[in-house]
Amino acid sequence: MDVFSTVQGTLLLVLGVVALACEVFALVDALRHRPDAYTAAGKRTKTFWTIVLAVALAVGIITVFNVLGFVGIIAFVAAAVYLADVRPALRQVSGRGGRSSSSGPYGPW
Repeated sequence: MDVFSTVQGTLLLVLGVVALACEVFALVDALRHRPDAYTAAGKRTKTFWTIVLAVALAVGIITVFNVLGFVGIIAFVAAAVYLADVRPALRQVSGRGGRSSSSGPYGPW
């Protein structure tokens, strides 16, 4: 049973570090964008997302060894929402979306 506990603890630590890396990346990315890009993309303000992601990062640091706890999951979900919804909208507004103006949802026309 000692081997199982060691493997389980290692796996939880890896998940915690990956979640923490996502939270750090989301906060750094949120700080890189201009404040007017958030409103142009139809998203909440830069201040709102900076506070949400900073709190998520602080919680992620505290819960790195217990990432599957309720609070750790909430912190990761906050970063995931930013990365999946807000970041692509900001990249499209700022011209770094990787698509040309003649692109459709599945590629060029």
